[in-house]
Amino acid sequence: MVILGACATWALVTAAARGGRPEGVLLAVLAVAAGYAAGRICGALVPVAAAGAAALAGVSLTVAVPQLAVGPRFAVPLGHAGATAALLALSAGAACCAAWAARTQAVRFGLWLLAVGITATAAVLDSVAGCAGGALVLLGSLAAGRVRRRGAGIAVLGSAVGLTAAVVWAVAAARLPAGPAAPLEDRLTAHRVELWRDALDLLHADAALGVGPGRFGELSATAALASPPDGKPHSAPLQQAAEQGAVGVLLLAAAFGWVLVALWRSPRPTPVVLTAGVALASLAAIASVGNALSFTAVSVGAGLLAGLATARSSPAEETTAPTPGTRTRGDRPPGWR
Repeated sequence: MVILGACATWALVTAAARGGRPEGVLLAVLAVAAGYAAGRICGALVPVAAAGAAALAGVSLTVAVPQLAVGPRFAVPLGHAGATAALLALSAGAACCAAWAARTQAVRFGLWLLAVGITATAAVLDSVAGCAGGALVLLGSLAAGRVRRRGAGIAVLGSAVGLTAAVVWAVAAARLPAGPAAPLEDRLTAHRVELWRDALDLLHADAALGVGPGRFGELSATAALASPPDGKPHSAPLQQAAEQGAVGVLLLAAAFGWVLVALWRSPRPTPVVLTAGVALASLAAIASVGNALSFTAVSVGAGLLAGLATARSSPAEETTAPTPGTRTRGDRPPGWR
């Protein structure tokens, strides 16, 4: 709560000092906090039903709400594809978490099928990033069943997100070698890269406070060329840097670090924790190169999944059968008498 409060307070400080509209940041903070609280409550009471319902709600929202679906109106490179991919990855993560928490094989199998169906839905919607994110969550969740030291897994996820953010920053600053830089910039599109470079220029102009929340679109010449213009640099760390300065970037990193620490300390089973970690890391990577966090549904979903993965275990779960491949105190090796 201290970190989320600091994010909201700093948005108000920068808005007062430089002008701007902090409402978007405040809404995002409120959405994450509300989702996290709901996840903690529902995860302690009905973990399987809550996670399964969250997965169904996420994929249903993606299909039913046009603003979150990839299509001609919101085409790449600067459309709503990032929000679609993020919501589908979170939905797949919730389904996999529910599968690991299920007590019966039939329910577990049905929830695995739901996760596969969510990934297939991404392919039907022509969301390449969503399909890749769903597949990554599925594979990561299956691998999580064999991991015994969650700290190492969480460290790997944090490093992967940090590397993604570092590559984005290097592309924006034109610091990558010419060989790998050219195909990467072609994939990202020149317009997106120019937005990132505008964001860095605004940061250099005022590294302490930034230009103020919501003002990137007013000051970026590249943003005005988009059709229709949305006023976003399509990178969460670079948007924080441009609009709220270096302190804003540190607060964003602290919020993600808090999620990793909360997962590491969670009383939930390790497969559930690492599955949620893979889904949230996928969201962070997507947000580093897209506009996913500008959508309230994504912020709520991220908080909800984090809450489900860090909720206290119910008494019924504590008596659940162990993860396949583990040995309990009552297990006996073959030939034991």
